[in-house]
Formats: sequence, C-alpha cells, structure tokens
Amino acid sequence: MLAAARQAVLVPTVPALYQPVRQAVDARTNVEARMCLYLSALFTAAEEIQRHLDAGVSVVVESYFARCLANHRALGARLGVTLPRWIPTPVTYHLVCADDERQRRLVSRNKPLSRWDALIETVTDRVTDAYLSFPMHRIDTSGRSPDEVLRVIMDTDTQGAHSHADTEPVGAHPHLLPPVPRHSAGTRRT
Repeated sequence: MLAAARQAVLVPTVPALYQPVRQAVDARTNVEARMCLYLSALFTAAEEIQRHLDAGVSVVVESYFARCLANHRALGARLGVTLPRWIPTPVTYHLVCADDERQRRLVSRNKPLSRWDALIETVTDRVTDAYLSFPMHRIDTSGRSPDEVLRVIMDTDTQGAHSHADTEPVGAHPHLLPPVPRHSAGTRRT
C-alpha cells in the first residue's frame, strides 16, 4: 500500500534467491547463523535499493537493518556489526499497537507460528529496547485500519526527528554501528 501511495518500488529485504537457505537456517537454532543470513540478504537488497535510488526511483521495504539487528540482539546474538557507509539510509516507520491488539493480529495471521516467532514473543521488551537506538517515526496503529495507518504515514513529517525517536544518528553508539550519513549525494529519498 505504501509503495503504491508513494509511487515507489517495493523491494523485498529477503530476495527470492535466499528463500531456500532461509528455510533451512530458520529450521536450526543458531541465532548468529540466522543473523548472518539475514544480514547477507539485506546487503543484497541494499544493492538493489541503491540502484533504484541512483535512477531516481523511490523505494519501500517492509523491514531493514534495524529490524534484523534489534530482533537478533534481543534473541541473544552477540556479533559486532559495522555497516558500510554506502548503505542507503531510509526514513523509517516503527509501527506499534497495544499488546492485546498485537496478540489478536498474530492469532489472525494466515501463517504458522515459527519457532523464531515464538522466541521473539518471549523477548518483546528486549526488542522494543533494541529499537530505541534507531531513529524512527513511531506510529501507533491501535484501532486503525490499514488505510488509516497509511494516511498517518503519508501525513508524517519526514524532515525532522519524531518526538519518540533517538535523534543520535544511527550507529553513533560505539558498540552498535558506525555513523551512517543521512543523505548520500545523487540519491532521492521519500
């Protein structure tokens, strides 16, 4: 919906060529191996994203490095990750809702609950805490339809930091990530 509204290309953050390996790694229990797979997929997606941006085409992704790092760290991954400066820096929306609504939505999904999904449910506070290190526009979706959420996103001022966002640039914390530039020359972001 957002890609269509922004006249953007929707880029999957786990490209199709990764899907068979993703299934195999997700069946295992090693959180670091899983994190490395997802990081590899994201780096591959980031190259595609950058090609679109270089061509002047806006891009939307359903998740990006913040989600991968926050979830895997919450699950116990201790790998040090330094993202290169060329990684496109997006405007990020953190969609949240009341816990009872989140539980209802999880139950109504037409998708089986994986072992990793179940594990994430045991560390939701750690995931939330890990997200705080990334600048994001926090959007409460409680009681809102997808169309209403889209309207809120479209009305969100993306020029300034959201009041709930950590205004420290992504990666400024020495134990998380290196500084990532907000804007790269020759790219168009929306």
